[in-house]
Amino acid sequence: METVIIVIHLILAIALVVTVLLQQSEGGALGIGGNPMGGFMTGRGAANLLTRVTGFLAAGFFATSIVLTILARGTVTAPSILDSVPADEKPAAAPEVPSVPPSQ
Repeated sequence: METVIIVIHLILAIALVVTVLLQQSEGGALGIGGNPMGGFMTGRGAANLLTRVTGFLAAGFFATSIVLTILARGTVTAPSILDSVPADEKPAAAPEVPSVPPSQ
């Protein structure tokens, strides 16, 4: 179950990146579709389509993120490091330092 959701999550992430990069930027040349006089995705209809697709992909991405978080929360079985130390074990004593007579 988790594997299927992770694969869907990764596909949504890649598709989201691609749709964001396809959109024409407002003030710079960051978008791939920067030429308004040609190409396959031009005009107001394409902008609306890409905006809607981006919204749906983002909603799916957030939904799969939440589902994966809920599934991961239920499978936590790793104990704490502090739980693995026996309670009756005493800390190690400091090593003895040999006494050296003061030099003259």
